[in-house]
Amino acid sequence: MKKKKLSILLVLMLVMTIFTILEINIFHENGWAKGGQVMNNGSEKFFAAAVKNLNITVIYDNNPYIEGLSTAWGFSCLIRGTEKTILFDTGGNGTILLANMERLGIDPGKIDIVVLSHIHGDHVGGLEKLLEKNKNVTIYLPGSFPNRFKDGLKSAGIKITEVQGFTKICEDVYSTGELGTWIKEQSLIIHTDKGIILITGCSHPGIVKIITKATELIRDDVLFVMGGFHLAGIGKSELGEILHSFRKLKVKHVAPCHCSGDLARQMFKKEFHNNYINVGVGRVIQFK
Repeated sequence: MKKKKLSILLVLMLVMTIFTILEINIFHENGWAKGGQVMNNGSEKFFAAAVKNLNITVIYDNNPYIEGLSTAWGFSCLIRGTEKTILFDTGGNGTILLANMERLGIDPGKIDIVVLSHIHGDHVGGLEKLLEKNKNVTIYLPGSFPNRFKDGLKSAGIKITEVQGFTKICEDVYSTGELGTWIKEQSLIIHTDKGIILITGCSHPGIVKIITKATELIRDDVLFVMGGFHLAGIGKSELGEILHSFRKLKVKHVAPCHCSGDLARQMFKKEFHNNYINVGVGRVIQFK
């Protein structure tokens, strides 16, 4: 009965989000790719973090990277090497999410925490299928999520933590807290000895505002920003201003994907050169 309640709830929420979505190599050493070449194993090493053997795997994205993996509109990535294994967002389709996990050798049963950036279906749509494989996760979601969504999870026996302000998730890992007004969204901060790793879902509050907030919360340099920057359809002039802001904020490395847009990705690549990382489904970035 609980499973049925959860299924009905998530279907309803996905229908609701359809109507709310209106818009629609860092360091060339030890295996880094040259000149945009794709590495055979899709993995790169980045000597940076205090957390030992930290790595981020892109499981779900609309940009391809490794052959044999499915692409679809949405985003999800897995963070390993932190105190807890964290899944950030779940993409839009649970079948695709789990299939990509299987091909990447990822066991959903070993995920400890799920962080949902915001309510849109392309970020929460894979949750139901994931919970069929692992109901022992703790879900960190914005407190602004509809009560029916939260109550449905609770009634199914899922542990949730409602995030409003700056929140510690586990050692060296934090939520920015809910940002924005119309579409409230949280982003993920991993604090390393070389600076901040920031992971965004769709950046509805504005990517520059999110980065600025992260630096106010942690008071450190920004080592790496990855995820959806919400820049699709933005013109060159405005993108130029955003790039200027990235430089003012001293962002060292970038990996825009999902809703960032092709033009924005091209301009970021031109601006950041070897500090731009081309990401898509299957990309693994290692921090050592």
